[in-house]
Amino acid sequence: MDLFSDQHNSFKPLAERVRAQTLNDYVGQSHILGPEKPLRRAIENEQLHSMILWGPPGVGKTTLARLLANQSQSRFESISAVLSGVKDIREAVDKSKIAMAQGQRTILFVDEVHRFNKAQQDAFLPFVEDGTFIFIGATTENPSFELNNALLSRARVYRLKNLDEDDLKLLLNNALKKDSELAEFEVKFEQDCFQGLIRCADGDGRRALGLLELLVDLAETEPPNVKRITTQLLAEAMGNSTRKFDKGGDVFYEQISALHKSVRGSAPDAALYWMCRMLDGGCDPFYIARRLIRMAVEDVCIADPRAAQVAMSAWDIQQRLGSPEGELALANAVLYLASAPKSNAAYNAYNQARSLVKSSPDYEVPMHLRNAPTELMKDVGMGDGYRYAHDEPEAYAAGEEYFPQELSGTRFYEPVDRGLESKIAQKLKYLRSLDQASALKRYPQES
Repeated sequence: MDLFSDQHNSFKPLAERVRAQTLNDYVGQSHILGPEKPLRRAIENEQLHSMILWGPPGVGKTTLARLLANQSQSRFESISAVLSGVKDIREAVDKSKIAMAQGQRTILFVDEVHRFNKAQQDAFLPFVEDGTFIFIGATTENPSFELNNALLSRARVYRLKNLDEDDLKLLLNNALKKDSELAEFEVKFEQDCFQGLIRCADGDGRRALGLLELLVDLAETEPPNVKRITTQLLAEAMGNSTRKFDKGGDVFYEQISALHKSVRGSAPDAALYWMCRMLDGGCDPFYIARRLIRMAVEDVCIADPRAAQVAMSAWDIQQRLGSPEGELALANAVLYLASAPKSNAAYNAYNQARSLVKSSPDYEVPMHLRNAPTELMKDVGMGDGYRYAHDEPEAYAAGEEYFPQELSGTRFYEPVDRGLESKIAQKLKYLRSLDQASALKRYPQES
């Protein structure tokens, strides 16, 4: 029987074999599990509550849920939102009710809870409220967007972070010492190779352990039972594997946000870093190109009209040359946009104009602004009194109006005192002074 158990255990991946069973063995998340931190206090005081564990893959969400059950001597029930439906939820509820009748508490762990639809998420609510089980959901996505408010209001959200280098080092060293299969060998790492393994894991503990297990399997055994891990072996094990970049997920939007805000904040070095992080993670270069155009027209605007041209040119070069030359054009655009003078005056003006149009009546076009290509249209007054700007001094019809009378004096665009817009601001100020001094004001002034 013991032999069978050992054989069964050998089929489990390393991450499962060395999964922490107690809080003292758990690696990472000291911001919520360190001494006197809220979750640790709740566990030690046996005040478990329903919760959402939100964090990237491989940071210990499932492990934490399991050890919470162990620590509190609760029954552990697990379902996956990827594989389960309402029927599985009902079965888990029924088992929990039976356990509750027998005086045993249940922790129901729902992995990838964001994959459940609204109706499936709502199915948990009455049983969370009546204490049938303690609900623990795990998600890699932002709960604010992916989970129902009703469920969120009944569970506390804990944000789990990527494991740092010290966490990963401890995790790997523990595995080398405590796992019976790895302990059979003396595992030796070539210089900098252990650190390279940690970098490749990219904050993901499960990935780190999986790579370690693969490297030990691939390494030839040297007498007496030595496994030597080289940088070449690490490169072969990694293959074309890339860093984490969950397209469409939180990491995706966080890095895009960091790139956009670095450009807006005139930080070219940081902007270039985030662009390279996105490309390194497998982001489509054309997506970056589209975002750069958005940055040009939103955050640079008319302060430097060339910014949009530079961004469009980078997109065109990427399309014509492909990788890797095209990415250099994107880098040029990122540096240009980040270094350019900033203005959101046009962006604000556009939004204000749209808002006014939506909230105000459909005012008629003033008669003097209407075109009159026929005699009939002229007879009814269309085009009467229109002043042709090119025939006026300085090609400007001082006092003329181009808004409906009801909106006379409305302003949307307020240029900033940066880049080209500083000159535009001076010109508009001068033209408005001509309007004030003109005796040919279009609309009568209110007294």
